[in-house]
Amino acid sequence: MANQWREKTPELKEWLRLSVVGWRKEPVVKRIPCPTRLDRARRLGYKAKQGIVLVRVRVRRGGAKKPRPISGRRQKAMGVSKFTRSLSLQRIAEKRANRKYVNLTILDSYYLYSDGIHHWYEVILADKSHPALAE
Repeated sequence: MANQWREKTPELKEWLRLSVVGWRKEPVVKRIPCPTRLDRARRLGYKAKQGIVLVRVRVRRGGAKKPRPISGRRQKAMGVSKFTRSLSLQRIAEKRANRKYVNLTILDSYYLYSDGIHHWYEVILADKSHPALAE
């Protein structure tokens, strides 16, 4: 399975291309029943048990959109374009998932797919107070 993702077989590419059509219509943070990349999720701590939640998060591609200063003169170095975030897009995806599911803690996340506009990540969240994870 990992080999299929590494080499991006034609069947996988076609399946992803068709899946993304539906993903674009979903909300930005969407809870999913099972991982899209099972091998990667298992390596990062996912188990199919109660208390562990998987979320697919969509993040917009490209640099940050810094607001243009309105007052005063136009500076030579305005800092509007070519502005780099201090957080990676993956970290932003994790924060968005955590903002929606406040009672859960982030275990890890992994890259899923990107098109011309968005990146998709899957975030693994765990409920530390759940009896199934208390062991």
